[in-house]
Amino acid sequence: MRRPTEDSFFTRAALIAVTVGYVGLFLLLPLLIVFFSALEQGISAAFAALKDADAQYAIRLTLITAAIAVPLNAIFGICAAWAVAKYDFRGKSILTALIDLPFSVSPVISGLIYVLVFGMQGWLGPWLRDHDIKIVFALPGIVLATMFVTFPFVARELIPLMSDQGRDEEEAAVTLGASGFQMFLRVTLPNIKWGLLYGVLLCNARAMGEFGAVSVVSGHIRGLTDTMPLHVEVLYNDYQYVAAFAVASLLALLAIVTLILKSLLEWRYADEIAAVHRH
Repeated sequence: MRRPTEDSFFTRAALIAVTVGYVGLFLLLPLLIVFFSALEQGISAAFAALKDADAQYAIRLTLITAAIAVPLNAIFGICAAWAVAKYDFRGKSILTALIDLPFSVSPVISGLIYVLVFGMQGWLGPWLRDHDIKIVFALPGIVLATMFVTFPFVARELIPLMSDQGRDEEEAAVTLGASGFQMFLRVTLPNIKWGLLYGVLLCNARAMGEFGAVSVVSGHIRGLTDTMPLHVEVLYNDYQYVAAFAVASLLALLAIVTLILKSLLEWRYADEIAAVHRH
């Protein structure tokens, strides 16, 4: 006799087989094809593609964009999670829904929004032109578009965590005379550090891989506003397949490193993370 909640061996085997087959077919196989295609003409050809001036600029622009967008979204995520989890106010549910908006809006639409606002023919275009400020087809536009599509990651990781933790410890710290900044550093931050780190890792991975929104606001100018995903498309359309897959493999490798780092942290600090969630 087996427990009512225990599935049979064949059911478990079938579910595991479907899951492994799905992951292998739609995730691992394409990833392996990218790496094998990048090395099709040897590792020297792949490195030569990565040393190309346009590729170097695309890599540098991608890293700069992530270095600006991710910290800003981390700050926003903490503030948004604090407001939603610690305060009661009218419109809280609407604010929470708006935080999730980038998940449902197409990245291309979000990029188009910034063009309509900051473009030469947009609402602020004439004023920006008169003051010699360039946002669209430049780094500021790329950063803004990247921030839009990635800002929910940190907030959505922290909101349920901070809601479960409640307000008791912060209220006790204030009662003992701690300032707001001291309360955040000594009470709140230690309790949310793992959720914050996970959110930052996910946000960084999405920021480096964003294509749609960045493609619209960047103008797709080779060697000037092309990030790594855009440079991959340019190379592929130019029939430079080895170079395209070489840059794509570097982008995939960055994502894999992010995943490995997240898994290592979960394994290394599993007990502490579990204790925080139980709290």
